[in-house]
Amino acid sequence: MGRGKVTLKRIENKINRQVTFCKRRSGLLKKAHEISVLCDADVALIIFSTKGKLCEYATYSSMERILERYERHSSETQHTSITNDPQGIWTLGNVKLKAKLELLQKTQRHLMGEELDSLSLKELHSYEQQIDTALRHIRLTKNQLMLKSISQLQKKDKDMQDQNTLLSKQIKEQEKKLEQHEMTPSVRLGLLSNCDRYELGGAGGGEAEENPTEGQPSTVMPPWMVQHLNK
Repeated sequence: MGRGKVTLKRIENKINRQVTFCKRRSGLLKKAHEISVLCDADVALIIFSTKGKLCEYATYSSMERILERYERHSSETQHTSITNDPQGIWTLGNVKLKAKLELLQKTQRHLMGEELDSLSLKELHSYEQQIDTALRHIRLTKNQLMLKSISQLQKKDKDMQDQNTLLSKQIKEQEKKLEQHEMTPSVRLGLLSNCDRYELGGAGGGEAEENPTEGQPSTVMPPWMVQHLNK
């Protein structure tokens, strides 16, 4: 008798399901290797078990290069199909912009410490490094601004001191000029003596007495001036 057709459905027994998974996985990996060698094809195989365990196979081109090639081919195919539609170009641009906006918003939420449950340990470590780098830049900029502010304040203080010094010097010069303009007692005395002589000469017809009385001063001085001279 020939082998009957096997109905494909989920295996309920966990042990049997695990055994079947291991056998079929080995068979898939073997077939992928055979087709890559026999036909010189780039093959990439990715398998996730029910527990999340990863099993992969890629030819010598490496998994990353095959995935990049796949994304590039998918993008070109999608672009070709969209350009046949008059509104396809605008639709593609809107889709790309919307995807970028959603990615930026998601990244912002992660940097703000939100929705972190879906991130892996590697992704969390990457965000932590980004935040540390940003904090260092912020602190460096803050310190530079503080130093600049301190330098400006010191410059203002020096300018005020120089201005005060200049004003003090000007005040001293003004005081010195005022002192020079004030007349000394000896100058006052000489001026008063000359004035007295002029008054006496005017009283005698414009000429002073040729033979003044002995013991009598030629000039009459007030008592307060005599006292001042005696001092």
